[in-house]
Amino acid sequence: MAQNFREVLRSGEFVVTSEIGPPKGCDITKMKHHIEGLKDKVHALNVTDNQSSVMRYPSLGGVILIKELGGEPILQMTCRDRNRMALQGDLLLAYSRGVRNVLCLTGDAVPVGDHKSAKSVFDLDSAQLLRAIRLMESGKDLGGNDLEGKVEFCAGAIVTPEARPLEPQLMKFEKKVECGAEFFQTQAIYDLDNFRSFMEYARKFPVKILAGIVLLTSAKMAKYMNENVPGIFVPQTLIDELANAPKGQALKKGIEIAGRMIRTIKEEKMADGVHIMAIGREEVVPEILQAAGIKLDGGKENDSRG
Repeated sequence: MAQNFREVLRSGEFVVTSEIGPPKGCDITKMKHHIEGLKDKVHALNVTDNQSSVMRYPSLGGVILIKELGGEPILQMTCRDRNRMALQGDLLLAYSRGVRNVLCLTGDAVPVGDHKSAKSVFDLDSAQLLRAIRLMESGKDLGGNDLEGKVEFCAGAIVTPEARPLEPQLMKFEKKVECGAEFFQTQAIYDLDNFRSFMEYARKFPVKILAGIVLLTSAKMAKYMNENVPGIFVPQTLIDELANAPKGQALKKGIEIAGRMIRTIKEEKMADGVHIMAIGREEVVPEILQAAGIKLDGGKENDSRG
């Protein structure tokens, strides 16, 4: 049986989460396969919510499926697509179906996605959504009305340690803490020296930090992220390492790099855990964990190095 995510966060155990990319359509066969393959190998699973403004099967449906299959789900909620009424309604539905964890996101801009004529909502931002969740836990909705049954969520948010300039991110981070964030998943990190500096700041606050690890599958992907994804910086040493991998071995090298980074973060107690984003390669997450020397057995962490 899956462990309660909040309890794992509070236990001091090194936390490992990952995420599932839902399909663009209603065939959930592959998503179900990925959930079955990961639910006992990580502490919790996110389902992305129209990530990069691309319309897909909803996070809410995905986390309910994780719950039904015996995993511990984290609902992702972006504010881009729904007003405060719809957000609150989805939270009530999620809670009624046993979902107890939520990650609050403002959401990517519509023009980067595949429905460029869609209208953004942004009635709330991620900090305001966190505040709304804490209000609903008191038995009230955002209209000041009484709820028939209160919710209780372990609520988190995201932070981008590689953002330049960093100061606006730190201000947003503090605001999210004030609004009730219990944990943070970072955007992808690759420069561990920069991350150490960020963590010196973050440790001043009573929240748990999960370092975001995005699997690099090629030097081309790494270069693309540097050029097109704000807040992500892949050092040239890692790009060279991927470029110099034998033909057909770039993915294997990417798994090795991710595992090495996770091992360093864990051994140096740099963060409270990691959030692994394999982006369409969910089936290799167990290999990343093996490379990191991490094995979860019955919800408990073991070191697999022997």
